[in-house]
Amino acid sequence: MRFPYTGDGPAAMPVISLTLQANGRSIEVEALLDTGASVNVLPYEVGTALGFHWEEQLVPVELAGNLGNSAARAIVAVGQVEDFPAKRLVFAWSQSEGIRTILGQMNFFMEFNVCFFRNDGVFEILPHESD
Repeated sequence: MRFPYTGDGPAAMPVISLTLQANGRSIEVEALLDTGASVNVLPYEVGTALGFHWEEQLVPVELAGNLGNSAARAIVAVGQVEDFPAKRLVFAWSQSEGIRTILGQMNFFMEFNVCFFRNDGVFEILPHESD
């Protein structure tokens, strides 16, 4: 399935609408596909909207780059893109607010095959076929 880049010109970015589910709750977010991100990153406010409690998450995650000074904890949510089968996605739930949801190498790009056609302003996503 092909998706258009969001925005115009050089500032256009590969952003998708993603439905996340956890703890009996569901929320739709706009997420940036980032091939340079080692992990999926979830903003603090999205994690709390999904019913996660910071003090109950015991697995710390070390972030780098712009979020290197932000505390993060590992959480798991179910993510669905369009009509594709839902996938378990692991996130570094950042204590930072006002950041973008990021889909990175671990584990979005392990669950979905993604091909970028930047010059055409589109990208393609296909779910990874289970063995």
